[in-house]
Amino acid sequence: MRVGMVSPYAFNVPGGVQFHVRDLAEHLLSEGHDVRVLAPADEDADLPSYVDSAGRAVPVPYNGSVARLLFGPVTAARVGRWIDRGGFDVLHVHEPFSPSVSMLAMMAADGAVVGTFHSSTMRSRALLTVMPLLEPQLEKLSGRIAVSREALRTIHRHEGAADALIIPNGVYVDRFATATVVPRWQGSDERPTIAFLGRLEEPRKGLSVLLEAMPRLLEARPGLRLLVAGPGDPGEALRHTSARVRAGTEFLGMVSEHDKASLLRSVDAYVAPNTGAESFGIILVEAMSATAPVVASDLPSFADVLAGGTAGALFRTGDPESLADTLLRLLDDPGERGELAARGAVRAREFDWSRVSADVMDVYETCRAANAGAVRTISSGRTKRVLRGRG
Repeated sequence: MRVGMVSPYAFNVPGGVQFHVRDLAEHLLSEGHDVRVLAPADEDADLPSYVDSAGRAVPVPYNGSVARLLFGPVTAARVGRWIDRGGFDVLHVHEPFSPSVSMLAMMAADGAVVGTFHSSTMRSRALLTVMPLLEPQLEKLSGRIAVSREALRTIHRHEGAADALIIPNGVYVDRFATATVVPRWQGSDERPTIAFLGRLEEPRKGLSVLLEAMPRLLEARPGLRLLVAGPGDPGEALRHTSARVRAGTEFLGMVSEHDKASLLRSVDAYVAPNTGAESFGIILVEAMSATAPVVASDLPSFADVLAGGTAGALFRTGDPESLADTLLRLLDDPGERGELAARGAVRAREFDWSRVSADVMDVYETCRAANAGAVRTISSGRTKRVLRGRG
């Protein structure tokens, strides 16, 4: 099958949607399908051979974070030309709600178009404003995929009764399960190690909650080490912490995919203190794949991934004391920690790309059967009218 995929976010910037698009594309390519990806990217970005740049994106506050998006009539024309050149059997747009190239592709295309919804958002004023314009375009989707129940609820908030098939994010489980253990990241009974991965200065990632729990953790376990990986200013993150907490926290900066797997494979526990706006939690699956016991806030999306708490330990969202209680219980009980890791490893297999991509391919086949011929664009004049709000 010839598949076109569209990512709304800059492909040269790390992010969950970008990783999902990349991994799905590469898995389909490994199975013999012909895949092209269109995404924003900087001019000098080193892109995979299957990715086409839609142009340089600009940073925009979006869904509790800062996303690099690309929109406008010039970009719309570029997207239309890419679709017509592609001759795709199926066009797969990710995050059709986001004001970027995915939305433009959905608006331009006619045929077998699949939309995957990743985000978990409250009712957005901006979306409510543009929804009358978007609804006719969303109706063109031949198939809808939501990566979680939270993402499905987002669709319902904005589209009412519109439904979607839940197909989760995927992980190459074996890459994490067989990752190299790094001695400097390993813990011991006296000096256990815990890990956090995420943007340091993004409040919803919850690093501040974990740092608030650190005095209690260090009081009970003086040798405990917190390993923090991700972009951001360590000095700013630690500004309101004690000297003891600063001494027990090590910042690794940005880590490669290889080092991320090794980090998760090496530590005694992975902590996910996120406070909201999470539709899935792919890092939880990666940690479970690496057999790291997971301690996570009890967000609905996290509870779903962790099978209600049987594949990982849950604590009250935003509560440092609850986090400390839960983590210390696990650190004090190697048997329970091992059982949790084993159940997590079994659960992670349900998210392996071999299973997830097969479900996605079923959606592609169904949509192609209902839409003969290659995906093409609607008239450029109609696209311009839609962009200008004229229906």
